[in-house]
Amino acid sequence: MKGTLLTSAGGAFALQGGAGKVLAQGEKNTRPSVKPQSKAELPMGKIKDMQVSRMLLGGNLLTHYTHSRDLRYVYNLTAHYNTDEKIFETMAEAEAHGINTLVIHTAPRTMDLLTKYRSQWGGKIQWIICPTAPIDDSMKAYAEQVKKVVEDGVDAIYLWGVRSDVLAAQGKVGLIAKAVEIAKDYGIPSGVGAHDLQAIKACEEHKVPADFYIKTMHHHNYPTAPKPDELEKPIAEVPGYWCQNPQEVIDFMQTVEKPWIAFKVMAAGAIHPKNAFPYVFEKGADHVLAGMFDFEIAEDVNIVKAALNEAKKKRVRPWRS
Repeated sequence: MKGTLLTSAGGAFALQGGAGKVLAQGEKNTRPSVKPQSKAELPMGKIKDMQVSRMLLGGNLLTHYTHSRDLRYVYNLTAHYNTDEKIFETMAEAEAHGINTLVIHTAPRTMDLLTKYRSQWGGKIQWIICPTAPIDDSMKAYAEQVKKVVEDGVDAIYLWGVRSDVLAAQGKVGLIAKAVEIAKDYGIPSGVGAHDLQAIKACEEHKVPADFYIKTMHHHNYPTAPKPDELEKPIAEVPGYWCQNPQEVIDFMQTVEKPWIAFKVMAAGAIHPKNAFPYVFEKGADHVLAGMFDFEIAEDVNIVKAALNEAKKKRVRPWRS
């Protein structure tokens, strides 16, 4: 591919210039060399038999879904920056800094890009994917999509929070359990995502056999945080935040013995990583899932490492992975 130099050593490669750029003769390469599965390390946890770095790469910036509130231009800006080549560079940058797992949903072209990154770029990053197929009593469409992503090489699957929130609110916990079991039948870790804590509570109450949870978590100490009169509204009706009652999440997750990957920890960019990452680790999350541009990864990894060291002294929940 343009802008790459493939080598025989484990699929390592050096990125040249910007995304998709071929250097002219004598032109200096200003980008760092990046090697998937490099010697850089992050502390790890374990979900079933799957080793997972304490920080995971979020797929929202790679799919251009930026949660930019009313700043409509940001979506197009991200789409123009994160070209296919830049997406590959971003995954490689993550691997080079010890992030070994990506979380993403089945947006258009997602699986094509992921499989190309593995087959053509030598990438080794693991995939935790949530199928976006509709769920009904037959489970036909969902089961078909699960089968497809398993054939593509997924490492773990979870039920999309957009689905589990609604199903829990409708009292259809049985369908959540069916979704979990469909993925488990393939012998891979199977989890549940949620924005609304009620979905996790329902899974625990009804003993849904999830192997892990992906649950939103952030504090409300930022300018656009919800106002007091908004806290009792359904979470879907209040824009600009994704964790309705942080303390309730902290208290309940202390009772949960399954691994917890926290996401939306920066309230979609409203909270600085230096503030967001220590908070969620100290309050009980086992892993942090963060959407990052390539140029943010090195700094964010260093922040996570420091946050993990501090969490050893202040953490309120045992490590569950």
